[in-house]
Amino acid sequence: MRRSALFALPLLLLVSACDDYTAPSLYQATTPECKTWTEGSRFELPRGISIYATPPVTLQAGGTELALIFTLPVGTQASFTRLSFLLAEPHKEPFATAKILTIYQRGMSQKAEIVDVIEQLPIMFSAVGNSKETQWRIRLQLPRQMPQRFDLSMPDMLVGGKRYPVRTFTYRYFDERKAYGMCS
Repeated sequence: MRRSALFALPLLLLVSACDDYTAPSLYQATTPECKTWTEGSRFELPRGISIYATPPVTLQAGGTELALIFTLPVGTQASFTRLSFLLAEPHKEPFATAKILTIYQRGMSQKAEIVDVIEQLPIMFSAVGNSKETQWRIRLQLPRQMPQRFDLSMPDMLVGGKRYPVRTFTYRYFDERKAYGMCS
């Protein structure tokens, strides 16, 4: 009986540590004007899972792309509550869904491998067992005609059976750079 209690204690401590999670700011823009160019934004979830959104890239042939990078420590999983990334002007209904161009997974200690080029997200991201962290990278294409300012609304994530909201990333057109950028 005592031996099983010794094994259960670390598990209880691990579970209670997950309950201490406090979500960082759920909206990236810190001012109504959203005037400050931002090189990227990281959002932390429980169990060491994180999401990093990159600034958009304007393509020479036209159009705009950005990437979302999900990092999962070994032994973790995260599920989506919807399989789309919605685009909306602030305080308005979504006007479009970002198109998924590519998705790949790699252990951080391995060479990147293309998992598949698909149009829908996998239901769940899992960490690989032979690396301390696994990176899932999603490349998104935005519609050609974008408003001056828009938000990328992420689906909530399920981690350890609990639902967690994820940050809404904010972007706008910067006249001085002649390009869209992430803003705060």
